[in-house]
Amino acid sequence: MIRYNGIVPQEMRKVTVMLPKDLVDRATKVSGLGVTPTIRKGLEAVAASDAYKRILRRRGKVHFSIDVDELMRD
Repeated sequence: MIRYNGIVPQEMRKVTVMLPKDLVDRATKVSGLGVTPTIRKGLEAVAASDAYKRILRRRGKVHFSIDVDELMRD
């Protein structure tokens, strides 16, 4: 059983990809991780980018009932 960040995934998929060596070297150096965790982090970032786009589209459209001045007094 493979654990990732303490979570047991329900399903894993093994893939083979051809990547530029310099890109892999740079990414693993920056992340400080091995190839698999570095690629996993990159895929997670791509998957999360859709959520970021949806959040940005809502910018200025969500109204809060919290009084900022009151919060600052605490």
